[in-house]
Amino acid sequence: MSGFHLIVEFVGAVALLLWGVRMVRTGMTRAFGAVLRRALTACSRNRFTAFGAGVFITGLLQSSTATALLLSSFAGRGLVALPVALAVMLGANVGTAVTAQVFSFDVYWLASAALAVGVFAFMAGSGDRVRHLGRIAIGLGLMLLSLQLLGAAIAPIQQSPVFLSVLGALHDQPVLAFLIAAAVTWLVHSSLSMILLVMSLAAAGVIALPVALAMVLGANVGGAVGPYIDQAGGQPAARRVALGNLAMRFLSALAVLFVTPLLVPLLAMVEPSPARLIVNFHLVFNIAASIVGLPLIGVVSWACMRLLPDAPVAADPGLPRYLDPHALDTPGEALACAMRETLRLGDHIEVMLRQSIDVFERDDARMMKEVERADDAVDRLYEAIKLYLIGTSRAELSMEESSRAAEILTFVTNLEHVGDIIDKNLMELAAKKIKNRWTFSSEGMAELRAFHGLVLDNLRLAFNVFATRDLALARRLMAGKTALREAEHRAAESHFARLREGRPESIETSSVHMDVVRDLKRINGHLASVAYPILEAAGELADTRLRSGEENGVSDAIDRGKPAVS
Repeated sequence: MSGFHLIVEFVGAVALLLWGVRMVRTGMTRAFGAVLRRALTACSRNRFTAFGAGVFITGLLQSSTATALLLSSFAGRGLVALPVALAVMLGANVGTAVTAQVFSFDVYWLASAALAVGVFAFMAGSGDRVRHLGRIAIGLGLMLLSLQLLGAAIAPIQQSPVFLSVLGALHDQPVLAFLIAAAVTWLVHSSLSMILLVMSLAAAGVIALPVALAMVLGANVGGAVGPYIDQAGGQPAARRVALGNLAMRFLSALAVLFVTPLLVPLLAMVEPSPARLIVNFHLVFNIAASIVGLPLIGVVSWACMRLLPDAPVAADPGLPRYLDPHALDTPGEALACAMRETLRLGDHIEVMLRQSIDVFERDDARMMKEVERADDAVDRLYEAIKLYLIGTSRAELSMEESSRAAEILTFVTNLEHVGDIIDKNLMELAAKKIKNRWTFSSEGMAELRAFHGLVLDNLRLAFNVFATRDLALARRLMAGKTALREAEHRAAESHFARLREGRPESIETSSVHMDVVRDLKRINGHLASVAYPILEAAGELADTRLRSGEENGVSDAIDRGKPAVS
């Protein structure tokens, strides 16, 4: 077999291993993501329960990187303290080592069974949970199959002069082997995959055991580098978890790196098999690092706080606060983040709407500029939420999740339209009124404020309908739309009465007055649309507001003074 074919087979086997690990992680996250997060929160009461939670959750996810990103997200939102998060990460490192232990045994015969069960569950399963469990089984099967392919691909490499010369250069260079393993692990974002690869190389006799142990240490450090770099643009509170984990792993590995040749005979006394020796060292190293690290978590937390202090909070209302990018693999949580950010955008809209009537009443040009700046922040928040929902849709969504994502996008789009109406229409009318020094009559201003109050009440009600999807609240919102239409008719009649009386202030502000009422009604229409999906699902939304043909026939007959004949 040519060298090119050997390289292709080797790279393909490694790629299959990485993909299998990813399928297990994503399947577990989508099937049990919310449960795992609740379990993690419940166990984070002290360091020891947090350590146990880290072992358990990472054993299921098969990725300490995923656990690190999850904890960073929690810490960034203030849901978990830094010492507790670091204790979980120590447990996560042990959890990865336990998983490697399982794959070191002769369980390759399970590959075909796992693939068969997984494919059947994924293709024939009716529920999302069954399909996600099928994804997990497929991932496990691919991991086992990839280890078999790695063994077959490595065997011919042992005879390659080039490969042997490269490994010969590493024989007396544990630091170089350590750095290479750390770099590769960071690139593939999976310390488990790197450990299994080193295990396969050592089992085939391709690399010496001291070099293999140094590479195991490098894989441990490289697995902590990825989450820290991924959090480079995040909040300091989120980055501290990854920094503390990286510091503890690096210092522990550095303490052992130069004594790996002395450890080989001791480990061989337990199990001489090279593959078992590698995974045993990985487990013992992480347990020892946890025993040393747990009492020192307070010191590490203090150092991380000093190295990454809280940055001054920038008063930029247009920056999103709750759109967690690490929740995108869990659609339910991602949609909750989007909903929370949408309600925050709604708070900006409420402030703009409340200020708009004050601008008309006080002719406050300064407040008018504040409303215009607030709309710029609303536009940026809308864009961020929209892109976040697009990212969420790249994951596999259930029918309910797809429907909810569409509802959130529709509502946030309507809120953005409301902001544009306030900024582009109402504030333009206010500027016209201020420029011409017009004044509403006292009755006209009172009518506008009352009409504005109805819209403001419906805005708050729309937020509650959006958050709860309550049918009774949706009915109230639609009833409010009818009440607003009646209030519009009463306001128009009163305004026309003042025009007939020849009131000068009513005559000069007539167009502005009517346009303000029209724009407020448009705003209410955008808000009321949040009730449509709820009422439609309950079968309470009519297809059309037109009367039926029979009713029209009766009405026409009455108008003509003739009996209606069907």
